[in-house]
Amino acid sequence: MNFALLLLSLFTVVELNCENLFDTANDSLKNDDEFLPSSAYHWTPSRYWRKVNRIGQAILSCGMLDSANVVPDLIALTEVENDTVMHDLAKRSLLRRAGYEYVMTDSPDQRGIDVAMLYSPFAFRLINHHSIRIPSFRDFRPTRDILYCSGEIITGDTLHVFVVHAPSRSDGEAATRPYRLFVADRLCAAIDSVRAVSPRARVLVMGDFNDYTGDKSIAQIENHRLQDVSAHARGTHGARGTYRYRGDWGSLDHIFCSEALMERFRECHINDAPFLLEEDKKYGGVKPRRNYQGPKYLNGFSDHLPLVAVFNW
Repeated sequence: MNFALLLLSLFTVVELNCENLFDTANDSLKNDDEFLPSSAYHWTPSRYWRKVNRIGQAILSCGMLDSANVVPDLIALTEVENDTVMHDLAKRSLLRRAGYEYVMTDSPDQRGIDVAMLYSPFAFRLINHHSIRIPSFRDFRPTRDILYCSGEIITGDTLHVFVVHAPSRSDGEAATRPYRLFVADRLCAAIDSVRAVSPRARVLVMGDFNDYTGDKSIAQIENHRLQDVSAHARGTHGARGTYRYRGDWGSLDHIFCSEALMERFRECHINDAPFLLEEDKKYGGVKPRRNYQGPKYLNGFSDHLPLVAVFNW
């Protein structure tokens, strides 16, 4: 097969936590006060547009294949605030010529952050989408909805996509672990509903699970006949995970595939292009070039690196 035909047969998906992609307007129904021009973060329109374009730049760089540029077909995004942000990213940023459409959730998360999916209508014809609400659980704060999308791919088959942003560890890993297991249960139940109709369904699950490979919620999903194709993903410029905490690399971000989809799987890697990294002066090596460290503006991209998975159709 020549290189041009190979490019046409590839299907590229990306997962990225955007690190607080908020607009600069106050939402009186959400706790978004940190990201306003008058806040300690000084989240001004110029900083906002720089951030939007840098997320676009990060996404476009995930399309590199050898010496050729391809546009990623599906992009799962977490930590995006609202429709305004997604419209600006898809239609007004560096991505505007890619022709992306998008869908997103409208979750009860107190800060107002949601999950979304960008997709190229030339590679994925959207059939259906809806949010899966996570019921109240003990005394925990409401968390993000799971986004479900189905669409027709170039082969005529249906691809089922779930985008997840599981509850954080901010109150301690052990204390919040039951909440992440609860979300994993809800995800697996939704996948069961798809399989009840189509036992050989091609299922793709992507997102920030706030757990690492080997943790209970990840094992729970894998035990549900889904393979974590990102478990051993690495970068080519020093990244051994999508996230670095106190000098240790790890991946809170994951991409899972059903058995039927694994038949089409080619490879998964971390996009650690040099412009997405900076020197880690405290622990050595490199780390993601994030946008903020507390209220200190660092003029970066995100504290997470993108995951990229490639499939052959």
